[in-house]
Amino acid sequence: MKIGIVLGTRPEIIKMSSLIDEINKHDDECVIIHTGQHFDDEMSKQFFIDLNLPLPDYNIGIGSNTAIKQISIIISELEKILIDEKIDIVLVQGDTNAVLAGALAANKLKIPVGHVEAGLRSFDKDMPEENNRIIADNCSSLFFVPTKENAINLQNEGINHKDIHVTGNTIVDACKRNLKIAIEKSGVKDIIKYDKYIVLTLHRAENVDNPERLKNIVRSLLKLEYNIVFPLHPHTKKSLEENDLYEQMLKSSHIQITKPLGYLDFLYLLSKSSLVLTDSGGIQEESITLNIPCVTLRYNTERPETISAGGNILAGTEEKEIKYNIESILNNEEVYEKMANAVNPYGNGDSSEKIYSIIKDAFENNRLKIKSSDTIVDFEGYLMKNITNDITVEEFENENKNQIIEQIFYNGLPEFIDEKTNLKNKSIIIKKFKQRT
Repeated sequence: MKIGIVLGTRPEIIKMSSLIDEINKHDDECVIIHTGQHFDDEMSKQFFIDLNLPLPDYNIGIGSNTAIKQISIIISELEKILIDEKIDIVLVQGDTNAVLAGALAANKLKIPVGHVEAGLRSFDKDMPEENNRIIADNCSSLFFVPTKENAINLQNEGINHKDIHVTGNTIVDACKRNLKIAIEKSGVKDIIKYDKYIVLTLHRAENVDNPERLKNIVRSLLKLEYNIVFPLHPHTKKSLEENDLYEQMLKSSHIQITKPLGYLDFLYLLSKSSLVLTDSGGIQEESITLNIPCVTLRYNTERPETISAGGNILAGTEEKEIKYNIESILNNEEVYEKMANAVNPYGNGDSSEKIYSIIKDAFENNRLKIKSSDTIVDFEGYLMKNITNDITVEEFENENKNQIIEQIFYNGLPEFIDEKTNLKNKSIIIKKFKQRT
């Protein structure tokens, strides 16, 4: 089996690192295709070397073009690569332009797509990432979702439950794998001024390009009585300077601004912090994995399970709310311990092993190939049924050919569909077909 992995940014490389390891442990071939979305070829090579990963087989090198140009270049370049390499399945991870382009290219070539971290939804289509996720999922054949909540999102969109697999999140595997490397290689501890500190990251356009939001965030930070370490993104720095906020932060004795940190340095910094303040989706996952309470500077999140688990709080961008939430955590030992010990909803670090096993099983049983239909099937519509007898999902679908259960409700709430789920006293929505004989 030949597995193609399309990736373009550091977060994708990080989250796929353990899966690359898992594929390379076996006899299958892993073809790494790097789009070069965020950094040049030399920086890209060094990042793979730092993470003890094999270098990419291909580097498209699209650079920082507009989204439309990035996507069109990737699709064009991928067509030849995927055909020449005779790839059996393409894996993409997350919600970047590389993910969208990789999923579209493979889909048009009738190569099955496995979407790692499928099913995430912020329900905010103003976010480019949200549209990338939705389109990538609609091009995919296998869906590797971090949680049951993500699976329900896909069920609600009509994805066949047989193709949805709850695997946990590879971020847990990556944190465990890469923290060992960070402890060995990182020198960031030598530059940090404080023994105890909050880590701050700020980069989303809806925050840094909105002067009012940015000012509110900075005002709240200036009034805190806790040390803050702030690795500063160049675009964020530019916005701070334009709004006369940079010098105020620079002069504050409890805020240490550093240059942007590499992944291993940042992972080490995060692991030693008391709390993280962020607008990043990935860092919300990393913080709960590393048992660090998180305050998120957003009004929505595609990682709601971190909130329901108790390790993360949405604070928005109002000055009082930010300050209140930080102080409520750091000034209350009981609250702090509860957040720090929240059960990780993303699993225990075996996601990559699960994903590989699912792909291997599908390949060996000839379920990966995208085939043309050889029977005429009429779609009859959606139906709702109330089930009163003892019967599982698998038994129901075996007894009712051409009916696919799309949703299950119990006491008015949706449930994840598992083959062994008992349907007694539950309501189901089915998609019904009529096969012509």
